[in-house]
Order: sequence, then structure tokens, then C-alpha cells
Amino acid sequence: MPTVHALMMKAAGVLLALTTAAAAQDYPTKPVRLIVPFPPGGFNDIVARMIGTQLSDRLGKQVVVDNRTGAGGVVGTELAAHAPNDGYTLLIASLAITINPWFHKTSYDAVKSFAPVALLATAPNVISIQPDLPLKSVKDLIAMAKERPGKLQYASAGVGSFMHMGPELFKQMAKVDILHVPFRGAGPALIDVMGGNTHMSFASVPSSITHFRSSKLRALGVGSLKRNGLIPDVPTIDESGLPGYEFSNWIGIVAPAGTPAAIVTRLHKDLSAIQDSPELKKQFANEGAEAVRMSSAEYGKFIASETARWGRVVKKGGIKPQ
Repeated sequence: MPTVHALMMKAAGVLLALTTAAAAQDYPTKPVRLIVPFPPGGFNDIVARMIGTQLSDRLGKQVVVDNRTGAGGVVGTELAAHAPNDGYTLLIASLAITINPWFHKTSYDAVKSFAPVALLATAPNVISIQPDLPLKSVKDLIAMAKERPGKLQYASAGVGSFMHMGPELFKQMAKVDILHVPFRGAGPALIDVMGGNTHMSFASVPSSITHFRSSKLRALGVGSLKRNGLIPDVPTIDESGLPGYEFSNWIGIVAPAGTPAAIVTRLHKDLSAIQDSPELKKQFANEGAEAVRMSSAEYGKFIASETARWGRVVKKGGIKPQ
């Protein structure tokens, strides 16, 4: 026969479930905070503001974009991980959420600390080289790197950055030795390449395209498996000399672990509808990005696979924090 304590615990569980269901049904009753762990003006911030405006309209409550920067995205990500799991704090998650734990002592786990909501978009990197380098393809770059091991250099936005991991994957797949030269940000890295000090960078398409048009940089290949709409004449790295290479930044939304499933489902439904809007598709295209649709469960598996993928790259390359 059940004890009084057991009956009370069961009743409490039922009450909690009913309360959670009711809260999810009424959601939202106040503004929703969308944390962006990077400064205003970057790709993460631009996507957050694109999405935030339309999500506000669909939810009937304001979505407030909150830039919480520091430690390459760690500060804002940790803030979101430890926020109440009531659906009123969301996080713009990107490739950084899966890379940072390999370079920083973080208080979050990319897989366990978050409830995946929706993957929104991907945006590839592009190999940008000095215009006077005698290279016409990625195949030529690989050949030169093998002829001159350790002599070619690539500039990045810092250790563990998007501009660092792309070339490290490239080096491992192509079996070449290219020297890493880290800078504090993408801008200084690209300036150094344009100044003729380093040979190349693996930067985002939007940050590079102005320099392509002014002939200060030359595009050799994009990291996606299909050509990018902003630079359609530039082949993919896969087709230009390194079959199977794929590297893109990605942007999505996650919530603190334990956020009610009904709220996650509601948000995923609204975000999917926003992805279908011609306005958002045009905005993404202008940023060299492409909308990507996954279920919340698929997105969770994707985050897990990305975390494992970059762990392998870091370990194989013997890459250490600086």
C-alpha cells in the first residue's frame, strides 16, 4: 500500500505537470530575451535582429535582443545556460558553442545544457588570397603548400575562431602544413592579408566580398558543398581540389535545458514559418547565408555531431589555447 509520502510526491508531480502545461499554453505572457553572445553588427547579431522582429510579431510579445559578449562567445552562452528554463531566455547559438569548450573552461555542455529549438541558417567560409599569388584553384594551393611546407601562412580572428577551425580542417584533409597567424578579430586578419604580410584567410563571404570587388583579395573557393549566391563564379573547395571538404558557420536558437517541450514546439513552429518568409530569405541571401530546416531533435543531434567533429580536429592538430 502506498505511503502518505509516496502519494504526496505523486500528487506534486501531477500538479507540476499541470502547471507546466498551463504555462506553456499561455506562453508568452511577457517579453522574451534573445541573448547574442557576440557584439552588435556581426553575423550572429544580424540574424538575431532579423528573426527577433518577426518572432515578436508571431508571439505577440517583444523579443529583446541582448548582446552579452566576452571570451569568444562563452560569457553570453554561460548566461543562457544558467537562466530559468521557462522559455523567456533564448540563445543565438552558432558554431562557437561547439568549439569553445575545447579551448575554454566552460560551465556549460553544448549538448546537455541546452534544449535545441531550431537551426536557422548556414554561411560558408571562403579562401581569400593575395591577388598576386600565382594560384588558380584549390588544387594549386595544395600543391604549393606541399612544395613549401610551413612557409605559407593564413590569418585568423584568433585561436578557436571560425577563421581558425576552417583552415585546420583543410590542413588535415589536404595533408599540408600552413602556418597559423592569429589576430584579434576578422578585420585585422583580412587587412594583414591585403597588406601582403600573410598569404590567405578563411573568412566569411560577407566580410570578404567588398575586398573581392575592389581586387584587394581574390576568392579561391567556398566551404559549402554548393556555390554561394553572392559569388556564384567562385567554385567550392570540394570541386576545386579538395573533395569532401565542407565548412560553414551555422546559426540557430537554443533554450536552457528543461524548457517545456510545448514551448520548444511552439517556438520551432513559429521559426519555421519565419524561415519561409520571402523577406527573411532575401535578407539571408544578402548575407551569403542559406536557410536550413531541421526538427528540434535533428538539431540536437547536429550540435552533438559538431561538438565531436571539432574535438577530433583539435586533438588531431594538437591545437592548444593561447
